[in-house]
Amino acid sequence: MASEPTTAPMGHDAALLQKQMQHSTFKRPGELAVVALLWLCGTISLITTVLIVTTLFGETIDFFREVSPAEFFLETRWQALIPGTESFGIWELVAGTANVVLWSMVFALPLGLAAAIYLSEYAHPRTRSILKPILEVLAGVPTVVYAFFALTVVTEYVLRPIFGADRVPIFNSLSASLMMAVMILPTIASVSEDAMANVPRELREGAYGLGATRLEVAIKVVLPAALSGVIAAVLLAIARVIGETMIVALAAGSTPTLTLMPLEGIQTMTGYMLQVGLGDAARGTINYTSLFAVASTLFVFTFALNVIATWIVNRFREAYE
Repeated sequence: MASEPTTAPMGHDAALLQKQMQHSTFKRPGELAVVALLWLCGTISLITTVLIVTTLFGETIDFFREVSPAEFFLETRWQALIPGTESFGIWELVAGTANVVLWSMVFALPLGLAAAIYLSEYAHPRTRSILKPILEVLAGVPTVVYAFFALTVVTEYVLRPIFGADRVPIFNSLSASLMMAVMILPTIASVSEDAMANVPRELREGAYGLGATRLEVAIKVVLPAALSGVIAAVLLAIARVIGETMIVALAAGSTPTLTLMPLEGIQTMTGYMLQVGLGDAARGTINYTSLFAVASTLFVFTFALNVIATWIVNRFREAYE
């Protein structure tokens, strides 16, 4: 006699379990209130983002009613605040932003990765527990402190004795870049170290078993395995440099220049926005709307950077069981 199928009781049990889960939803006091609060926060964030984008691009459209997109995107001279000599070629401001990003990463990236490798692969746990919080304290220093330090100490007592006072202006990109490198160093080191710490111990032991040295394990095994986290740390640091205002406004100057040389006075996009925001630009004037045009350009660059970062992180992410 054939045995009866056993799937029916299992199906019955699954249905009963699902029914119990449905009845237990929001059974605990306050769960419904918490879920409602989370939905409210998400809705407010979405509405705020939509309003910001709407306002930003609405004023940008007003700007392009007076300035042609061809001038904005194809010209290379930016002179917006002197009447009679206005020129709105965005690339001098873009070059200023790229300048500080380039030189800050030149200094911060090697030091940040070296610190991450040391904390992850060489430091004793007690040493790591002391050094890592000390390193992360640098991220909490107000940026205006970095700015004044760059202006009064780095330029006067570091760069001028090295390169000569006649070659180093008071406002220059290098002093600002050095301070921003110090500012983003904890971001690169801490996030990269966290990514390296999550690499399974078995990979290290396998490499040691094949005769690799500790440095070879760190460079050829751990770093590639944690590459997605390291890239995320670098892109996060770049995003912070792009959005930084006080350091570049006080230390790098307010002279738009189409250059990547470090010993030149420059102006970044955020520096120009601060200059206009603190000035007397009346609402509806070309100077006022130019602020939103620059902000929109910065928004597009930052958004593109985030999209690229997401793709790169997903592309190089390693999954371990």
